[in-house]
Amino acid sequence: MAEAERDSGIASEFLLEIVTPDRQLVSETVDSVRAPGVEGEFGVLPSHVRMMAGMGTGLLRYRVVGGSEWSELSVSAGLVEVLPDRVIVLAQTAEAANEIDVARAEAALERAREKLEHPDDDTDIEATLEALRRSTSRLQAAKKEATES
Repeated sequence: MAEAERDSGIASEFLLEIVTPDRQLVSETVDSVRAPGVEGEFGVLPSHVRMMAGMGTGLLRYRVVGGSEWSELSVSAGLVEVLPDRVIVLAQTAEAANEIDVARAEAALERAREKLEHPDDDTDIEATLEALRRSTSRLQAAKKEATES
């Protein structure tokens, strides 16, 4: 902790933890997080007020302390809890860009589009829209990683 931070009592960093039912993906000291809330994207900076928010499907971005680049994960459905010294993300799914199977995500996107264009009596529109959002998010994360590599 920097001396100015100690003197002012204002934090300049916090712990970010991202957890799914299967594993913990991230445990990093960061200075900023942007998450896809169910009501729209929101940001968290050090000394943010406590809050609990529903998380939707999309890209979760964070910047590790001392870094200039943003890391991204494709996430879906969960909760974000903001505490004075940490942010805890409980996500149904979360994938780092390098873990995403692009061909599989493209196939899922095409299936979702096809179901929406030609629905039958059994088509669950909400589930199909969620599949579309999830595959789009996965492809955005993977393609950004590919352009930076």
